[in-house]
Amino acid sequence: QVQVVESGGGLVQPGGSLRLSCAASGFTWSIYEMSWHRQAPGKEREFVAQITTARGKITYADSLKGRFTISRDNAKNTAYLQMNSLKPEDTAVYYCNVDSGVSQIGNYWGQGTQVTVST
Repeated sequence: QVQVVESGGGLVQPGGSLRLSCAASGFTWSIYEMSWHRQAPGKEREFVAQITTARGKITYADSLKGRFTISRDNAKNTAYLQMNSLKPEDTAVYYCNVDSGVSQIGNYWGQGTQVTVST
């Protein structure tokens, strides 16, 4: 059974840091790419960052460059999102997506992890 599980969210003060993890399991095929997205209350889900598993090619949302860092551990089928200098506007549910790169197989979403930046 395919599972995508995010963890590491929580409450943090402005200026603080959090590290999110995304663990993928049950995949019988190679993962092409893992990515992070977020959805703030009343807003649409937006792209945060992505990383390909084979070459480690990384793409960030322009507005988040310099504060967020994505990485992966292929042996563990896990992606990470290091978030620094957090701001209240970073408050959102953060979702992980695992993409096979094959249209017939598709991609899978996790259930999300809540990040709240507040005093």
